[in-house]
Amino acid sequence: MASSTHRRRPRQDRDFEWRPVRGPLLAVAAVAGVALLVTLTVAFRPGGSGGGQDRAVSASSSATTAGAPDRASAPSSTASASPKPSSAEPAPTASGRTTAPPASTAPAAASPARQAATGTARTPATTTAPAPGRIRPGTAYDGVATSYDVGDGDGACSYGPTSDVMTAAMNTADYETAKACGAYVSVRAASGASITVRITNECPAPCAVGQLDLSRQAFAKLAPLSAGRIAITWSLLSPATSDTVSIRYKTGSTQYWCGIQAIGHRNPLARLEVRTGGGWLALTRTGYNYFLSEQGTGCGSGIRLTDIYGEQLVVPALPVRPDTVQRTGLQFARH
Repeated sequence: MASSTHRRRPRQDRDFEWRPVRGPLLAVAAVAGVALLVTLTVAFRPGGSGGGQDRAVSASSSATTAGAPDRASAPSSTASASPKPSSAEPAPTASGRTTAPPASTAPAAASPARQAATGTARTPATTTAPAPGRIRPGTAYDGVATSYDVGDGDGACSYGPTSDVMTAAMNTADYETAKACGAYVSVRAASGASITVRITNECPAPCAVGQLDLSRQAFAKLAPLSAGRIAITWSLLSPATSDTVSIRYKTGSTQYWCGIQAIGHRNPLARLEVRTGGGWLALTRTGYNYFLSEQGTGCGSGIRLTDIYGEQLVVPALPVRPDTVQRTGLQFARH
């Protein structure tokens, strides 16, 4: 009891006043009352360190804990959450793998095109042929044939005047931005008559897909010109020829800008590239059948030609001589 004098007394102790008693009974009652009051005060101090307010807080906490046993036993959401990766670590993908590359990576294999660029003669077909255009080898196409006056033989393919009258203009869809230029096509009529023509021109609308506009001389070998329009079947050829491929630079070409054209190729041309310090650069083909180097890159350097079968011809560097046909002595293989 002596130690209780060092603790904060409750309000009831501070409000109590001693009064003198006149009789033994009153004195005994007073002493008993004080003893009871002190006993109650100590009893209601848990641990002897707090008053009623401390007990109320403790009771409230005990009630809360007792009333929610499930929440108390469940793991904290914060503790169960996966730690976020630091900014220095690669973020994991959905499969659990990280986006970082493996410790050792095998070197990339050189492309077949680059490997084939050795020498200045014919190279074997690449392992991966260029993506085929609309006209594919070994495929027969149904269409119609009409006729037109070819004049001096020049056309959209920009080959220039020619005495060869066995030519045709290809409908715009199958012309495919000059991809059909120079292709040899076998044409057969319902009568059984057949001819071989070379594509030198484009036939715009109303020419339909599959339609060939033949020179009058070629049409006349299939049917009378008076027929006007006949049903045909045609397919791509890889003919025998004694001609070789020639290169021509477009009028106005210099070392700073040039257009390059290949002439006399047996098979349709899929790609034309020029040699640069960093390798081979493919040039963009125009609808008038020239491949352009807008910045002059590769003008006057080596040229690599690839046909639709994947075969490549490497032409040594030629001088930039506008509008001059320069022979290469090379030709694609027959298929």
